[in-house]
Amino acid sequence: MKIRILSILSFAVVFNLSAQKDELKAASKAIKAADYAQAKSILDGAKSLVDGQDDARTKATFYSYLGEASYNLALEDDSMYDTAIDAYQNVINVEKESGRVRYTAEAEQKLSQITANLINGAVDDQQTGSFASAAAKLYKGFQLRPMDTIYLYYAAGSAVNAQDYDKALKYYIELKEINYDGSETTYTAVNIESGEVEQFDKNTRDLYIKAGTHKDPAENKTPSRRAEVVKNIALIYQQQGKNEDALSAYDDAIANNPTDVNLLLNKANLYYQMGNVDEFKTLMNKASNMAPDNPDLQYNIGVIAMEQGNMEEAREAYSRALEIDPTYVNAGLNLSTSYINEGNSFIDEMNELALSSKKADFDKYDELKAKKDELFKQGAEILENMLADVPENEQVLTQLKNIYGALGDNENFMRIRTLLEQ
Repeated sequence: MKIRILSILSFAVVFNLSAQKDELKAASKAIKAADYAQAKSILDGAKSLVDGQDDARTKATFYSYLGEASYNLALEDDSMYDTAIDAYQNVINVEKESGRVRYTAEAEQKLSQITANLINGAVDDQQTGSFASAAAKLYKGFQLRPMDTIYLYYAAGSAVNAQDYDKALKYYIELKEINYDGSETTYTAVNIESGEVEQFDKNTRDLYIKAGTHKDPAENKTPSRRAEVVKNIALIYQQQGKNEDALSAYDDAIANNPTDVNLLLNKANLYYQMGNVDEFKTLMNKASNMAPDNPDLQYNIGVIAMEQGNMEEAREAYSRALEIDPTYVNAGLNLSTSYINEGNSFIDEMNELALSSKKADFDKYDELKAKKDELFKQGAEILENMLADVPENEQVLTQLKNIYGALGDNENFMRIRTLLEQ
């Protein structure tokens, strides 16, 4: 009885091997005829038979065919790349374990081609605004070539553009964990004929220098992206309302780049949103001391102080920004607006007084109107001074025209309107 059972089992194995060979022949024939969908269907049906056997040669052949069929289908349907990638990786793993190498070189070449296709596809997706698809392709490219960490960096950026913050956070954390730096060395030389600086890879640049067509070779290292990565982790946590995680991430970012004033500003702003005004002011003062000649910093200090209702502090910051950069339009507009808003604060009371028949109320009305007009004139003076540096700025001219209109100053109103229409 035992012998009979063994004979039956042996027959079954022979039958399976024969069936596998028939399926592989049929799949090979379909691939040669470029009927990749048919080949894929045949191979899908044979997969359970192949996986249940220990024959490395058959398995390698099967996965090579599956990779070929899936790769060609992926040229029309991106979703098939995953199957092609798995198949080619199985080829490499099976042949590595068996020591018999037949399809490995082809599988490695196809995986390299798939990587190139994914990256090129991601570029096309970004140009059409398909950022979620771009992020997925870039991440697959990184998984295939982990040494090309820039693919992961761009995947994170695409995920942010797709507003998929969970995925972006995952990618940025992975960048942090692999200690991604992202700095690069660029190689340049001056084209002797045109006089323009051109950028090359090092070998090409050196060949042009030797050929005598270029001169003045130079090398420049781009800044590290580590602080940016950690900052983005903090910003995403902040976007998600995970404030404690965001504060911790800001601490990491500041430790990596202690001279980055914007990191301090971001952390200060988070404390402000959390209602911790003391920490906010401490960090703002620290940032101001670190970069006293940074107009953007002074402007941001002014914006936040204005939001808090600290008008004098806001005006001081805006004025400082304009001292550093007289063309800083937003600082000038906000400084002017601070006076306009203060003047407008009298209007409700003035309207109530205008309904009264009492002389004392008339006098009070005139007093408030004089204060309002004086504040409006201060706002106008700021913008008039700016016109010396930005004479054609439409925002400055429009706000100035509106102020003169509110003052009833028709002469200046017409002057500014003419400037706007030129």
